[in-house]
Order: sequence, then C-alpha cells, then structure tokens
Amino acid sequence: MSKVYTTQELIKILADERQACLKGKRLKLELTVLGNPVIDQFIRTDGLQQFTAYQDFKAAIHDYQRKNQVSGIIWREVTLKGKNLSYPEVDTELIALPSDLEILKATKNSILEFWYEVTKGMDLYLSFNNSKQYQQIVTPDVERIAQRTEWASLWKWENSSFLEIILQLGWGKPEEAYYKRGRPRSGSEYIHAVNPGNRPIG
Repeated sequence: MSKVYTTQELIKILADERQACLKGKRLKLELTVLGNPVIDQFIRTDGLQQFTAYQDFKAAIHDYQRKNQVSGIIWREVTLKGKNLSYPEVDTELIALPSDLEILKATKNSILEFWYEVTKGMDLYLSFNNSKQYQQIVTPDVERIAQRTEWASLWKWENSSFLEIILQLGWGKPEEAYYKRGRPRSGSEYIHAVNPGNRPIG
C-alpha cells in the first residue's frame, strides 16, 4: 500500500512548488495570453504561465486530499491577555473536507467565547466592501452575525503600542470564503477589535 501524505507534508509540497513556479522552474507553456489586446499588453506571459502552473498543481493536491481524505486543518495557538486558546483553521492553500467543516463548526462557540472575553472594553469594527473600510459596531451586532455563520477563526496584530484582534465568522467552504470570492454559497465577515481610540489596520 502506498504512503498517504499528511496535511503538513502537503503544505510543504505546495510551498516548494510555489517557489519553483515563482522562480520560473514551472510554466504552463501552452498558455500565452488572455486574448484581450487591451489587457494582454500589461501581462507578462511568463508570469501568467507561472501562476497557472501553480494553480493547476494546487488543484491536483486538492483532488488528492479528497481521494485520500487528507484533512486541510492545521491547529493554531493564540495567547491574549494571559489567556490561551487552541483552535483549528483550514490552511489557506488546502481545502476543507466535510469532516473538517464539522470540526470547525464544533469549535465555533469556544472561539467566540474566547474572543468576547479578550475584547471586553475594546472598540469593534466590521470591515466591508472587501477593503479597508470599517464601520463601528457593538457586541449585539457581532452576536447577530455569529448566529448566521457556521464557523470562526482568529488573528491578532500586536506590538508594544497596538493590539488588533480579528474575528472571522464564515459559512460554507473556507477556501471559497476568503476574499469573499465564493458568495453567496460561502463567505466571511471580519470583525476587528482595537483599543479605544485606535482604528483597525489588519
């Protein structure tokens, strides 16, 4: 029986392949231009070939994940204000299997509880229009968004003078929810918590 690669091994394989594509060692040679004279003059053919070669390779890895039931989940640790949380998220280069989605859904409440606890007294902002535009909101707004979503994830930006804690509330497939490209089937809302008087930067 042949060896089945682990999640961590697939992440490394994809990282190595991405580097090879960026260095021009992998090209999809049959691809030349998009066929639009206005756009084609601004696109380097080799850059497009490198990008497409990597996307094709990534799609093959996703097929491998499905066929061999290799999870896309990695476990993260976050420490904020003396409190620790271990939580799952899907690696940005992999896909979530149906069993991964069940794990994400099962941990949503613990992520939310942690987030509410560590953001007490902070200003809350909802990002919108898929950009750096923010609208200030309050905790009941977050609760309403959380009720409509299936899973959650966290990030933090922190240095000696600034703290931002970002809560991602998503639905559908995480790989389609990033950058709102999978709407309406999959998507995310991002809530930013910052100390009073600060604005989000993440």
